[in-house]
Amino acid sequence: MGLLAAWLKTRFNANEILTTIMFNYIALYLLLYFVHGALKDPDGYGFPESALFSDAATLPILIEDTRIHIGILFALLASVSIWVLMQRSFIGFQIKVLGADANAAKLAGFKHKHLVWIAMVISAALAGLAGASEVTGPIGQLIPSISPGYGYAAIIVAFLGRLHPIGILFASILMALIYMGGELAQIELNLPLAVTALFQGMLLFYLLACDVLINFRIRLKTATANNAAMGN
Repeated sequence: MGLLAAWLKTRFNANEILTTIMFNYIALYLLLYFVHGALKDPDGYGFPESALFSDAATLPILIEDTRIHIGILFALLASVSIWVLMQRSFIGFQIKVLGADANAAKLAGFKHKHLVWIAMVISAALAGLAGASEVTGPIGQLIPSISPGYGYAAIIVAFLGRLHPIGILFASILMALIYMGGELAQIELNLPLAVTALFQGMLLFYLLACDVLINFRIRLKTATANNAAMGN
């Protein structure tokens, strides 16, 4: 999917946000096709799910009696690797310039299409790593509801982490706590699970509002100033 999104971006200048969101639906229906068809568990009593993965195909648990598995080490390694790439390499510098101002990147002689391909392929690989870690970790099988909205929550994580690899790591921990808190609130307080999405939306809204109020100053015109302007 990342390759297709990169090709559409470089060939037709298609918005990568819109194309990747539409690809989500394609991936979802492909998953539904397989769990209802070729990958459906014959001993699953008709439920649309695959057979449980064997122990050899699942990630080992790091802490007993918890769901913490070796995938967390993959996340830490990916965060450090991306930080090194973006902060200590010329390609990372070019990607940051391209993201900040595409015209400036072109004037500097950076290869626009080449950088888009690199960024999209790396992003797709990281997303695939996250999905594979989730499936082969706590879930242990393919089911239609693999993700309860992690892709959209990643947008909030990116904004909250200020697009910095280490900041995104801590923002993702906060979002994980929000998901866990939403489940506990549903169990203990009988609150709907949608409260989690509501809180995420409020978090993103207030974060964007803070950016606007920090970067722009709101001025209220007084009646005196208006009268003076009209008199002039």
